[in-house]
Amino acid sequence: MTRPTPLSGFPEWLPEQRLAEQQVLDRLRRTFELYGFSPLETRAVEPLDQLLRKGETSKEVYTLRRLQAADGDDEQHLGLHFDLTVPFARYVLENAGKLQFPFRRYQIQKVWRGERPAAGRYREFLQADIDIVDRGTLPAHYEAEIPLVIGDALRSLPIPPVKILVNNRKLCEGFYRGLGLEQPEEILRIVDKLDKIGPAAVSVEIQKAGASEAQADACLALAAIRATDASFADAVRGLGVEHPLLDEGVAELVAVVETAREHSPGLVEATLKIARGLDYYTGTVYETELTGFEQFGSICSGGRYDNLASAGSDVFPGVGISIGVSRLLGLLFKADALSVSRPVPTAVLVALWTEEERAASNRIAAALRARGIATEVAPVPAKLGKQIRHAERRGIPFVWFPANGEQPDQVKDIRSGEQVPGDATVWAPPAEDMTPTLR
Repeated sequence: MTRPTPLSGFPEWLPEQRLAEQQVLDRLRRTFELYGFSPLETRAVEPLDQLLRKGETSKEVYTLRRLQAADGDDEQHLGLHFDLTVPFARYVLENAGKLQFPFRRYQIQKVWRGERPAAGRYREFLQADIDIVDRGTLPAHYEAEIPLVIGDALRSLPIPPVKILVNNRKLCEGFYRGLGLEQPEEILRIVDKLDKIGPAAVSVEIQKAGASEAQADACLALAAIRATDASFADAVRGLGVEHPLLDEGVAELVAVVETAREHSPGLVEATLKIARGLDYYTGTVYETELTGFEQFGSICSGGRYDNLASAGSDVFPGVGISIGVSRLLGLLFKADALSVSRPVPTAVLVALWTEEERAASNRIAAALRARGIATEVAPVPAKLGKQIRHAERRGIPFVWFPANGEQPDQVKDIRSGEQVPGDATVWAPPAEDMTPTLR
């Protein structure tokens, strides 16, 4: 058999990286639950027509075909979900009669997307989403809460600081309408390309969409506004454009920025070039930069949506945001910017004098495990030096020497060389050595 080669875009972490990932997920869950979000997991597949509702192309969706189609059965085409928003919207509609609104959910799950792999971009990846959905109407204050949750969640990790860039679709659309532009959604999609193609190319595309050069310049002037406080509102008004929708968007964005400034100074910045090109966003939108990794784009994005989940007269507006967990970890692992204190869960290796004495070593290990201490027994009764080196290679900090003749049980910290008497019903490693820790 030839040596296998990795599949591009399908990450497989090493054991120590997987330990780091699990600890990241644990901290995210803990923060989400502190804010009252309930866990949810949806199925991996959705009907293809539903997956494509948001404007994605079929080339981005991994489709499924039945291996054994009975009698030419051509039932609905299915695809693997490429994000968690469409499955969540469907879930809300199916279970609306059983849910209490406003409904707060978090969802940590794999998704699949057929895009070109690159640094931090994968075809199979893990996302962590939070959403707040209500029936009929959703108060705007939830749009200010979402970045606070994400700020607390990411601050719980030993990673570089983040900045959440926010804008409001009403602000942008109202501004474009105030300029007299007939297709604000198209202008939003063009402005969303600003970081990729630059201001000159964006201006050309805006003019191709029917704007004058002066209107294109005004769109770029709006996109250039940034502020960490409500002063952005004066900058917008200074451009001399008026429209009721613009006023509504400015007021909502002021509330988001000022709420964040009081709770977490420096976390949120009004950045009016942020557009989020997907049409279903209707209010505040978010993108998140990781300090030192800005060139790789947003690690956490989302926004307000009023029309994603609806059936007849029932409408379920919501606001949500998604952390690209695999994207974040991939960038940090590659830069050696995130690791764990040891590559295995094991805190103690119980030494083995002879194979006949394995039962005694097993009893010690069982007593330690019963008290929550991760423990292994040495694989073979080699010389003690070899058993200690085995623990060192594994990253296990303590070796337990069972009683031998008149010598009682001893526990050795192989990092410091300190050795103390051992009693499996009492002894425990220091708190920081109980489990691997993120660093």
